[in-house]
Amino acid sequence: MKYLNEYRDPVAAKNLSGKIKSITTKEWKIMEICGGQTHSILKYNVEDLLPEEITLIHGPGCPVCVTPLEIIDKAINIASRDDVIFTSFGDMLRVPGSEHDLLSVKARGGNVKMVYSPLDAVKIAEQNPDKKVVFFGVGFETTAPANAMSVVEAHRKGLKNYSLLCSHVLVPPAIDALLSSPLNKIEGFLAAGHVCTVMGYEDYFPLAEKYKTPIVVTGFEPVDILQGIYMTVKQLEEGRYEVENQYSRVVNKEGNIVAKKLINEVFETTDRKWRGIGTIPQSGWKIKDKYADYDAEKIFDVESIEVNESPLCIAGEVLQGLKKPVECSAFGNECTPEHPLGAPMVSTEGACAAYFHYGKINRKTTEVN
Repeated sequence: MKYLNEYRDPVAAKNLSGKIKSITTKEWKIMEICGGQTHSILKYNVEDLLPEEITLIHGPGCPVCVTPLEIIDKAINIASRDDVIFTSFGDMLRVPGSEHDLLSVKARGGNVKMVYSPLDAVKIAEQNPDKKVVFFGVGFETTAPANAMSVVEAHRKGLKNYSLLCSHVLVPPAIDALLSSPLNKIEGFLAAGHVCTVMGYEDYFPLAEKYKTPIVVTGFEPVDILQGIYMTVKQLEEGRYEVENQYSRVVNKEGNIVAKKLINEVFETTDRKWRGIGTIPQSGWKIKDKYADYDAEKIFDVESIEVNESPLCIAGEVLQGLKKPVECSAFGNECTPEHPLGAPMVSTEGACAAYFHYGKINRKTTEVN
């Protein structure tokens, strides 16, 4: 398959491995910001191709993982109502709230449906005028255009029974928060290619300059990741801190102008709480007042719900790259994919699930701070 097989080529991977080893003279800590990249790193044993001097840190780039516990409880509260059809992507159904998850609501008779697009939820609203249909809009910038489109489409159709439970988070403010932390030891970033496909990468230039940290927009296949690491290490070894684009076959600097216009029509930035991390200023999107009639938090009056995390779960430290999943005492014991304590063990992009699935006891399991 074009643009796929080439980036899984073992000869190309081996050549890049040699190039990385040939230029590495110091110890470097590099964070891949995206959970999809984390899974590829573990699935294809990318770390085994790197010199010992390079430590890869798994970042908070899994939208399911960073969705705060109270948002899950808000979803459960709404989905439990008799007059509601609650729709969501499948990866959110098993994420644990403070007591149970959305699948538990479904098992008790709640009308919870898995859909493949928010526009499917709009269609369900058309077909069920006597029900209130809610779509769980979770994600980074990547999923925002489709979620915004669902609101615009419902508005265009004059639907009064559709709403969006919005929990969008943004990557650049998260990078800013990580780099400004007193615990930070990250020296370079692999930025998420799919996010930059939508948003471009102009917002990363001031971050690279402010923190003197190279940022390389990177794809998801093993050769992509190795090339992104090579570009990052080359900058670090040369004392440069620039924004570079490894994923140029998909990403351009400006991003998708049409998609960004749609996002700006429906959403505005807001402070957003990240699971295990806390509130990051202006790190999320909320629905504009113009479309308040489609804001599920307001419609169902669940804005005030707040809950605390499990004391056993170290998801926050994992998501900040301070610890590896295997350093958690609950990992593989109280916390498994079948009985998860935290979202990183649930999501297909979660670091804990990746470690469990691929049986990884990483060669570098010490704290990176």
